[in-house]
Amino acid sequence: MNYVMEQLVQNTEVKAPVKPSIGKTLIYITGGLGVGVSIICISFVSPALRKFCLPYVPATTEQLTGVTKALTGRCGKLLDVGSGDGRIVFTAAKLGFKADGVEINPWLVIYSRITALFNSQYRDTHFYRRNLWNFDFKLYDHIVIFGVEQMMRDFEKKILKETNNGTIIVACRFPLPNMKPVETIGHGIDTVWKYIVKR
Repeated sequence: MNYVMEQLVQNTEVKAPVKPSIGKTLIYITGGLGVGVSIICISFVSPALRKFCLPYVPATTEQLTGVTKALTGRCGKLLDVGSGDGRIVFTAAKLGFKADGVEINPWLVIYSRITALFNSQYRDTHFYRRNLWNFDFKLYDHIVIFGVEQMMRDFEKKILKETNNGTIIVACRFPLPNMKPVETIGHGIDTVWKYIVKR
């Protein structure tokens, strides 16, 4: 009888859970962080996988100054193509423009929208998550672009097809290949070219 009781007690004993080793815990944490960082980075890297690589490079203070000079004394509706973190849109809003931005990177669009939300000066700005080649330029009389050399020819064709006579184009870092600028501001990588669409 005692033997049977001992067997029952042994079979019903609760075994202590096996604790995972510190090494396994670190692997799980590292793996989770790696997946999280990868998900965030994909949206920054994915533009490089498109026909034209448009990496996010913030505008320098000199470039912002050049854009401001090109737009001084003007007003109207402005579009920043590849608006990134919204600096050009916010600068234009301070100058009195009704300014919008179009950007393919969802994180930068979210960042720009949040910045606008918490600053009353930027409340009338809008940021669209769209591919610039599918975005209609007709509503804008001022367009700013920080492009790459390989895309400027196609961008120029889109401008000439979709904009109205007298539209001001401000190109930063790389000029338009065929249009003649009415003003050139700055030098080197900070050069800004101002154009007027003439039909």
